[in-house]
Amino acid sequence: MEQFKKITIEDKNILTEHLSLRKYRACDLSIGNLILWSDVYNTQFAVAGDNLFIKFVEGNNEYFTFPAGKGDLKQSFEWLFDYCKKHDKEFKLNVVDPSMFEEIENLYPGMFEISYQRDNADYVYNVEDLKNLSGKKYHGKKNHVNKFKKTHIDWSYEKITDENTPECIEMVKEWCTQNGCCEDKSKADEICVLIKGLKLRNELNMIGGIIRLEGKIIALTLGEQSGDDMFIIHFEKAFSHIDGAYQMINQQFIINELAGNFTYVNREEDMGVEGLRKAKESYYPAFMAEKGIVVRK
Repeated sequence: MEQFKKITIEDKNILTEHLSLRKYRACDLSIGNLILWSDVYNTQFAVAGDNLFIKFVEGNNEYFTFPAGKGDLKQSFEWLFDYCKKHDKEFKLNVVDPSMFEEIENLYPGMFEISYQRDNADYVYNVEDLKNLSGKKYHGKKNHVNKFKKTHIDWSYEKITDENTPECIEMVKEWCTQNGCCEDKSKADEICVLIKGLKLRNELNMIGGIIRLEGKIIALTLGEQSGDDMFIIHFEKAFSHIDGAYQMINQQFIINELAGNFTYVNREEDMGVEGLRKAKESYYPAFMAEKGIVVRK
């Protein structure tokens, strides 16, 4: 199929077949991410020469991703060059990591340049760090957790299941109301995608967790495995007026679902939002998963 088509849940197997052949550290090329956000970014795919091609729209720009699969890489790039020429499109790659750009340079020395986007770099943490919150640098986080436990005796952690999914959706809708989603398109889009993810949790092999307080869900998280050693947190929501709710769902999900199974947890990018950047940096990432944009020189 050499024509691009919109990504849907029915395309999960063909996406998995090609994308599983490479270890990705960035969140963007995970199966769940591609399927859940396909409406927002008009994400499409094509297969040619035994390689997968993905394109998406962000703002006023249309981007392609690095070819994925076991096909010949140079032939794949030639196919993409021809496609862009035939359809009068600019050749622009996005979500390109340093190792991918090295492969491009080996094939086409000096022909392309890459610019890394700090706002788009993913924060990747050691699971054990977020589980234990040990040492002086995590002192503040641990204080929030301890205060929550001391203040709220009647709290509990649960894995997201078919039985509690309707409650999760109601909690997300309430969060949306409290946080002004109607006035913020990006928030509204995210909530719609999160609800879609909750409904498709089983089909996408996603794992989630919740914190209850006096029986009511006050925090939840949802994500998926990426490769053999990393888990990606796609969504994390909590009622901010409950002190420690975010710190609790962060740590409890790690303790109950990830510790012992994964080395790293990817908590995605900060999108240049100052408060979000400060919060993500305060957990001290092990490394940043860089993502660059590649264009012709």
